[in-house]
Amino acid sequence: MKKKLLALFFALSLLLCGCAEVLPAETTVSGKGLTVQFLDVGQADCALLSCDGEYLLIDGGNRDDSQLVVSFLEQQGVQELSAVVCTHAHEDHVGGLPAVLAVYPTKAVYAPTKTYSSNIFDKFVYYTDQQGLEITIPAPGDQFSLGQAEVTVLGPVKSYAEANNTSIVLRVDYGETVFLFTGDMETDAENDMLDYWEGRLDWQADVLKVGHHGSNTSTGYRFLNAVNPAYGVISVGKGNDYGHPHKEPLSRLRQAGVTILRTDELGAIQAVSDGKEVTFTWANQSAAPENAEAAEQVFIGNKNSKKFHAPDCKNLPAEKNSVEFSSYQQAIDAGYTPCGSCLG
Repeated sequence: MKKKLLALFFALSLLLCGCAEVLPAETTVSGKGLTVQFLDVGQADCALLSCDGEYLLIDGGNRDDSQLVVSFLEQQGVQELSAVVCTHAHEDHVGGLPAVLAVYPTKAVYAPTKTYSSNIFDKFVYYTDQQGLEITIPAPGDQFSLGQAEVTVLGPVKSYAEANNTSIVLRVDYGETVFLFTGDMETDAENDMLDYWEGRLDWQADVLKVGHHGSNTSTGYRFLNAVNPAYGVISVGKGNDYGHPHKEPLSRLRQAGVTILRTDELGAIQAVSDGKEVTFTWANQSAAPENAEAAEQVFIGNKNSKKFHAPDCKNLPAEKNSVEFSSYQQAIDAGYTPCGSCLG
């Protein structure tokens, strides 16, 4: 699929394009486009999707981002939200949502839980109640439309004690293009999701909102191989205390030839799909994405165990028992299984 990347400055006050009834991903679309705006909320997540004059907000940044998010929605001329999705209950995702719900009428509110031990999540529940709504906990396979865009819930597929793994994962299809939003889901839950959908879903996406701000706990080899995105957007704060994005997932993305766009470098990022191509613009005109070319990948197979490993795995076999594969898929096709330690 042909894609292009335009390095153009955009202001947050750009009017959102529009895009009406759900259509299969392979069909053409008649609207003006699907617009996805990744707000620069520092070490947090917030994205506004627009299609056919309908709006979907995924996460709301930290509590301190409340005014920024509400002001941004006002600048875009938002009058009503079709849906608000809190991917999971951590403050850097739910923090700004109470303020949004206090101001903007909303048709539906989604979250992976209705209870969580935090004041800011309690406020999220309160303002949902004030609108006469009840939080919907979606199940895998649930769908709703945003104009001609189709939104499908892919995960989580199990219950988890770790809140990151409860993250709602959304696939957004518009024409022939696909966006994937993973919240902070980590590798174990990613793999559970892949197992759940095995044989029933083509995971490939054009744009991946990289999980957990680029933490090494997310975007595992197996998941990245399945999604095979052209672009990876990382919502992350400058000089954050976590060291995000970590070098390991960045290396995995580069090896896969993914063009990396980071809010700590580019500021707010906008992606527009016309149903066939995805075009990007961003706020910091002096910066540019990392246009990665697919680097040579090497995976090391063990002839005896029939497992294969990342080249830096501590469990590499002796040279006489080794076989090299130039891609993850080549190793799979040869009958080898991924090492649980390094590849998940």
